[in-house]
Amino acid sequence: MGRLFAGTQWDRPPHCERCGAPESECSCPPPGPAPPERVDPSTQTARIRVEKRPKGKMVTTVRGLDARGNDLPALAARLKAAIGGGGTVKDDGTIEVQGDHPDRVEAILGSIGYKTKRG
Repeated sequence: MGRLFAGTQWDRPPHCERCGAPESECSCPPPGPAPPERVDPSTQTARIRVEKRPKGKMVTTVRGLDARGNDLPALAARLKAAIGGGGTVKDDGTIEVQGDHPDRVEAILGSIGYKTKRG
């Protein structure tokens, strides 16, 4: 697709953001995607609690994990699949798994390499 003003007096060819040369003359290497920073699981402590919700429903919560250094939705999916229940990831980085399953959640997180604490 051509530029909007190509061939007119207002035509300005695109320039490289790093070196300032026209893109046709630029010799900068193409920018690669920044790799996501992963935080080693052994350096984090997951706090596991069981909370009682309205109408007597129990939910197991996992807190204390760095949301930027972990793939929390994938971790929540792994926990839910292993337990066979539902759950979600809240905006504050809390993983909730439906039901009273602190022992199973602790075992799964321990097998991945996370340190765990109750409460």
